[in-house]
Amino acid sequence: MKKTVLAFSRIAPALIERLEQNFTVIVPDPKKGDVAAQFDAALPKAHGLIGAGRPLGRKQLAVATNLEVVSSVSVGYDNYEVDYFNERGIMLTNTPDVLTESTADLGFSLIMSSARRVAELDAWTKAGHWKASVPAAQFGTDVHGKTLGIIGMGNIGAAIARRGRLGFNMPILYSGNSRKTALEQELGAQFRSLDELLAEADFVCLVVPLSEKTKHLIGKRELELMKPNAILVNIARGPIVDEAALITALQDGTIRGAGLDVYEKEPLAESPLFKLNNAVTLPHIGSATTETREAMAERALENLTAALLGKRPQDLVNPQVFKD
Repeated sequence: MKKTVLAFSRIAPALIERLEQNFTVIVPDPKKGDVAAQFDAALPKAHGLIGAGRPLGRKQLAVATNLEVVSSVSVGYDNYEVDYFNERGIMLTNTPDVLTESTADLGFSLIMSSARRVAELDAWTKAGHWKASVPAAQFGTDVHGKTLGIIGMGNIGAAIARRGRLGFNMPILYSGNSRKTALEQELGAQFRSLDELLAEADFVCLVVPLSEKTKHLIGKRELELMKPNAILVNIARGPIVDEAALITALQDGTIRGAGLDVYEKEPLAESPLFKLNNAVTLPHIGSATTETREAMAERALENLTAALLGKRPQDLVNPQVFKD
């Protein structure tokens, strides 16, 4: 008898067809009523789950008595109660690496657009304010040669650092849990404590995973350590920044600006951020390119298939639960 796979977000029809070669696949359909209710009803049958964006843990999975693996179409896994997965012996997989370059592109685009006020001046031009040479009130700030500080020098942080150093001749500072000697040699990157980095950098880019330790890592105190002309970029997770403190800092000029792809509450329907010219606000699109999302879904399918066929998945978050 085939094992059952349940999708908990939209999966491309072509991938569904491939899964159906080995498994019985259930995809909740909005046309058939409440998607959440369909998902809950199918959980007891599911041996594997695939998707993204849905919190899953003790409360949600209590009835999923046959569950062997959750294959997340994401690199981050803060939506999942990993301790509970370990307790149950449920494998969790993610999709690292395939989104590194696309997310780094997005991070650097936020640096550029915040510095040169791209979104603001696009709206200013379309509103008919361009009557003569652009006045000083609309000037931006240079990116090349400025100091780039990266908090969390993992794969994505390193990719952003390379863009800054090799493309824009930016000195690179970084902070994190460990030294990256290879990057220090490759890019001349210099390790700093968090406070030192905040005080020295012209651009501060957050690329750390969300945890109890990193929640509100950047708050009022940290924002006040930054230069008045500095720009904060967050492509990690929204709760890493105290959003209320950031809004105040942007309003009173504590820092020059912010480029944001993530927020404490998502989707962000309304916010004081939307009224601030010095905040660029994107709808969590770090990996949202056609090529990258297809690659992520492909990797998630491979991980799921391996797990349900008794093989070790390539991207196993909790390897201790795998049984040969």
